[in-house]
Amino acid sequence: MTASFISAPEPTGLLARLTDTDREQLSAALQELLVHGSILGLEPGSAELYAWSRQNLDWLKEIAALTGLEVRCEHESRFIQAMPKSASLLIKLKQDETLVLLALWYEYDTQVRDQGAAEVQLSIEHLNRLLKEKLLPELKSVPTETRMREILRLAERKNLVRLKIESSFEATLIKVLPSLKTVIPFRDLEEWVQTAVLHQKVESEGEVQEEAV
Repeated sequence: MTASFISAPEPTGLLARLTDTDREQLSAALQELLVHGSILGLEPGSAELYAWSRQNLDWLKEIAALTGLEVRCEHESRFIQAMPKSASLLIKLKQDETLVLLALWYEYDTQVRDQGAAEVQLSIEHLNRLLKEKLLPELKSVPTETRMREILRLAERKNLVRLKIESSFEATLIKVLPSLKTVIPFRDLEEWVQTAVLHQKVESEGEVQEEAV
């Protein structure tokens, strides 16, 4: 008895037009978006992938759409962002995680809008002060060092910040990336204030909830 094998069908459509190199780049770009949420062209080692993705943005958009992601290019800041189109793909943030990101958004907006900063950095000591003074004036305590590390590492994995670790934890520097502005897309400071007030109310009532970002 002779075994017969059916060969796999030849690729058609988009895949048929891709070279092996392009397929590798497309796969790498999609994986980067799925894992980290964005491709940062100014990051060491990401410039080539960003350049390929921008040049072939239609391909990336077409493939990413199959996974429920909308791809946007912010060339002025040199990054490509993936935004979930389905609620099931949103990151579920705990209350303290949401508060930290709100504080980072506030600092980014303030430094860029009021001071014309090209790069936004702040220390963890400054971040804790923001949490107490701007977000939660009645807050008895900020997140513990262990919890703050967890929150900031999550933000770093999602390409929202970069950390420069110092010997003193409070002196550790947080570089806020422009991608944070698209993940938390407030139109202006007034909209930020409205959201902050809601979280002040939740905190004062002692509730625990999750936010989708």
